[in-house]
Amino acid sequence: MKRLLFAAVAAVAVAAQAETKMGVVDMVLLVRNHPNYEPNKELLSSTDKDYQKKLEVLKTEGEKLQSEGKQLAEQLRSPMLADKAKGDIEKKLMDIQQKLIAAEQRYRGEAMRFRQDLQDLEGRLLGATTADLRRRIAKFAEDKDYSIILDKQAAPYVGDDLDVTDAVLESMGVNPKDAKGRDEGK
Repeated sequence: MKRLLFAAVAAVAVAAQAETKMGVVDMVLLVRNHPNYEPNKELLSSTDKDYQKKLEVLKTEGEKLQSEGKQLAEQLRSPMLADKAKGDIEKKLMDIQQKLIAAEQRYRGEAMRFRQDLQDLEGRLLGATTADLRRRIAKFAEDKDYSIILDKQAAPYVGDDLDVTDAVLESMGVNPKDAKGRDEGK
């Protein structure tokens, strides 16, 4: 946060000393209207669904073990059981309990790994999108003779006359009115 504020103050100081052309962009709006945004969102959603299916399989395995354990516990309550049969059922019940604990640990571990994998994927996709946007903004700045273009969020106040988000959207082939309409709907 301090870096952003410092960058904004430095940019204002530079602008005051020379004829510097400055602009700001709404990076969130640009990200949401980048050509990769929807495909990335779909990839994350399908990856999440795949992970949920895998977790459901593990959950079903645990539920099956629980059911087996309940059946054995019911059998154990029978007064007609011989001591040897009771001992065999208790051993089976202990084995199922250990398997159930292992299944629960496996489920939790996989759930954590899947969550981390999904976060990593989202970070990589967002990183690639923002890197592309930075290149596009740099090209826009060079073409239009801007000395500096900052993220709008870097300053506590920015006049509307400095906002070049619409122009950058147009350079990306996106209609600014459509972009803002989609953004408001989210």
